[in-house]
Amino acid sequence: MTKQSAAQSGAAQSDGPFVMDLQKIRDDARKHISDGPVTATYGADRKIVLKLLNDALATEIVCTLRYRRHHFMAKGINSEAVAVEFAEHAAEEQDHADRIAERIVQLGGEPDFAPDGLKKRAHSEYKEGASLTDMIRENLIAERIAIDTYREIVRYLGEKDVTTRRLLEEILAVEEEHADDMADLLEGRD
Repeated sequence: MTKQSAAQSGAAQSDGPFVMDLQKIRDDARKHISDGPVTATYGADRKIVLKLLNDALATEIVCTLRYRRHHFMAKGINSEAVAVEFAEHAAEEQDHADRIAERIVQLGGEPDFAPDGLKKRAHSEYKEGASLTDMIRENLIAERIAIDTYREIVRYLGEKDVTTRRLLEEILAVEEEHADDMADLLEGRD
């Protein structure tokens, strides 16, 4: 056997034919109907994922509140454009919170909106900022924190919960845009 035919034969063995036990899948779907979208092939620890998602939910709520405050408190030269940016980011952070809450429910959990625990569970902090520059800086810091924590969660989820991973990857991309916006604003103010 030549090296080439051995490599081809090895590839054929590792790829193999696609085989699916459709009857077992159908039977399991009927048997575990009360589990909703979480099937036996769900690979993550649901309890851990629900905690991570509730912490992310708290983060998004805190970010929404911070951006909303900054929107209303923006004062000074060029503050109108910055206030508009803050308002847009607040709306996007609220959308993230809503999407995360939906996923929590899909996984059979309950989204934790309790105000008393938000500060403890959130990755980022609620910093008011004394000036427009402080507000922009605090939002940039919060976005950088969200970026790193979401990357860690995405890495943890891997292939164990692809749907949650994709959701967080989409949110992560927006958080990176927010950080870029804040960095641009900060650069223009210094």
